[in-house]
Amino acid sequence: MTDIGPQGARSPSSDAPGAEPVRLQEHGEQGEKITSLEGVPALSLDAISSVAYGPEAMLVVLATAGAGALAAIEPVTFAIVVLLLILVFSYRQVIAAYPDGGGCYAVSKANLGRRASLLAGAALIIDYVLTVAVSIAAGVAALVSAFPGLRPDSLVIGLAILAVLTALNLRGLATSARVLLLPTAVFIVGIYVVIVAGLFRQHPAAGAAVHQVSVPAAAAAVGVLLILKAFAAGCSALTGVEAIANDVPAFREPRARRAMRTELLLGGLLGTMLIGLAVITVRFHIAPSGSQTVLSQITGASVGRGVVYYVVDLSTTAILAIAANTSFGGLPMLASLLARDNLLPHVFWLRGDRPVYRYGVVALAVLAGVLLVAVHASTNALIPLFAIGVFTGFTLSQTGLVRHWHQERPRHWRARAALNALGAVMTAVATVIFVLTKFTAGAWVVVIAVPALILLFTRVARYYREVAAELGLGETPPVPEAEPGLVVVAVTAVSRMTAAALSRALSLGEEVFAVSVQFDDESAARLRAEWDRWQPGVPLTILRSASRSITGPMLGYLGSPPLRGRRSVLVVIPEVEPRKWRHQIFQNQRGVVLASVLRRHSDVAVARIAFRLDEE
Repeated sequence: MTDIGPQGARSPSSDAPGAEPVRLQEHGEQGEKITSLEGVPALSLDAISSVAYGPEAMLVVLATAGAGALAAIEPVTFAIVVLLLILVFSYRQVIAAYPDGGGCYAVSKANLGRRASLLAGAALIIDYVLTVAVSIAAGVAALVSAFPGLRPDSLVIGLAILAVLTALNLRGLATSARVLLLPTAVFIVGIYVVIVAGLFRQHPAAGAAVHQVSVPAAAAAVGVLLILKAFAAGCSALTGVEAIANDVPAFREPRARRAMRTELLLGGLLGTMLIGLAVITVRFHIAPSGSQTVLSQITGASVGRGVVYYVVDLSTTAILAIAANTSFGGLPMLASLLARDNLLPHVFWLRGDRPVYRYGVVALAVLAGVLLVAVHASTNALIPLFAIGVFTGFTLSQTGLVRHWHQERPRHWRARAALNALGAVMTAVATVIFVLTKFTAGAWVVVIAVPALILLFTRVARYYREVAAELGLGETPPVPEAEPGLVVVAVTAVSRMTAAALSRALSLGEEVFAVSVQFDDESAARLRAEWDRWQPGVPLTILRSASRSITGPMLGYLGSPPLRGRRSVLVVIPEVEPRKWRHQIFQNQRGVVLASVLRRHSDVAVARIAFRLDEE
C-alpha cells in the first residue's frame, strides 16, 4: 500500500518498524491487461474510425476549386500516409524509450523542458475530451441519417452512448476492449470488402445513388495553399495514433513489445484503408454531398445497396460512436502522470480494486457530457475544434525525439533525427493551418483553453509546493512526544453503538468524556436517567440547544477553558453504516455536519467510527 504525498513520492507503509517495503500483486491484475490485438479496439478506434470522415474532409476543401481538383485527393492521401508512417515509427520509438506511458508528455518533459511538457499535457487533454464528443456526435449523426425519426433525440442517444462507454471502462480497459472487438472486426473487414470490390469495378454499382461529377480532361492546376488546406483537413484521420504510446502500462508483459505491435498494426490498417478509399473516390468521381457521406457513396458504388452496404453502414455508425473508447484508455493514464508530477490533484493517481484510474474516467465522461450538451451533439460545431490539440502533441513529440537522438547518439541516430525532424515540420505546418483556417469557426476556443489548462497546472503545482513547505517534506521532523490524550465522544442516546464508541475511545486516550446535545428538558432528563442506570464509567455532559443546532454547543464546549489548553483532543463521532448504499440518506446527517464544522473551525482531531449493521 502506498501513500502519495504532496511531492508525488511514494511512501511505503508496513506493519512492523523497519520492515522492508512489500510490493503486492493485485488480484487478477494481469487479467485486466490487454493484448496486442485487443489494443486495436481499446486504443486505436479513434484513428481507424477516421476513415469515415478524413477523406470527406479533404474532398470538401478540394471541391472549392471545382471538380477538376477532386482528383488531387490521391497525392494528398499519399502524403498523409507518409506522415502516418513517420508517426508510427516515431511512436514505436517513444514506446521503447518511455514504457511507463505518457507519449508526447513524457517525451517533452524529458527533452524539451517543463513549459513544453505543460503544453503537451494541456493539448492532449483537450484532444481526448474532443475525441469523445466528436466520435459520439458523429456516430449519432450517422444513425439519425439512416433513421431520421430519431433526430429529436440525438442528444439523449449521445449521452446514453457516453454512459455505456463510461460503465464499460470503469470495469477495466480489457473489459471494454473485449466487448468492442467484434464490432471493430466487422468494420475493418467491411471496409476492405468495399475497397477490393471497388478495385474490380470500372463503374459504380447499379442503384448506388452516387453523387458523381464530371472531371475535365485537362484539370486546372490546384494551388499550393489549397493543397495544404486539404492536407491539414485530411490529417484529422491521424488523430488517435498517439494513444497507444500514452497507455503502454495497459498492455500485458512484455508491454512495450505488445504496444509496438499494436502501433504497427494500426499504421498498416489505417494506411491501406486511406489509400484504397482515395483510389476508389477518384475512380468513381465521387464528390461531397449534403445528403450522404462520402464513405456511404463509396460503399454503395462498390457493393451496391444490398446487405453488405447496410452491414458496413451500421458498423460505421457503431465504430464512430465507440471510437471514444480511445480517450477512455489514454486520458486517465495521462491524468495519472500529471497527478504524479503535482500538476493535477493526486486523486487522479488512485486506482480502485480494478487497475482502473476511475477518477480520470469519470472526469472525462463529465467533461465530454457537458460539451455534448453545450453543442446539442452537433458534429459540425465540434469539428473546427478537433485535431489542433493532437497535432500540437505530434509536433512536440517529434521535436523532443530529435533532441533525444542528439543526446543519446545511438547507431544511425542521424537518420532517425532527420526523420523525426521531417515529421515535426509536417505536423507543425498542419497545426498552423488548422489554427488559421478554423480560428473563426471555433478553433479560438482551443487557443484559449490550452493556456487556461496550463495555468491550472501551475496553480496546482504551486499549491502542492506550499503544502510541502508547510509540512516540512524533505526535512527531519522533531522526535514525537507523547501527550496525555483526551477523547470526547459525541452521543445521542444509550445504545450498542454508543457502547462500541466508548470502548474504542477508552483504548485511544487516558481521559474520555461523553457529550450530548439535547433540544428540550424532557429528552435531556431521559438521557441522564438512562446513563446513570447504565453507569458505563464515562462521565456525560449534556449541552442544551434552544436553536436546535448541534455544532454551536459542541464548538463552545471544545473551546471552554478546561479543554482550550489541551493540545491532544480527539472527537469520536459514532455512525451507523447501513446495509445498503441507498439507505445512506436515512443515517448520519448529524455526523457529517458535525465533522465538517469541527474540522473547519477547531484544531481537534475528528474520527467518524462506523457501527456496522448485521446483514439480513
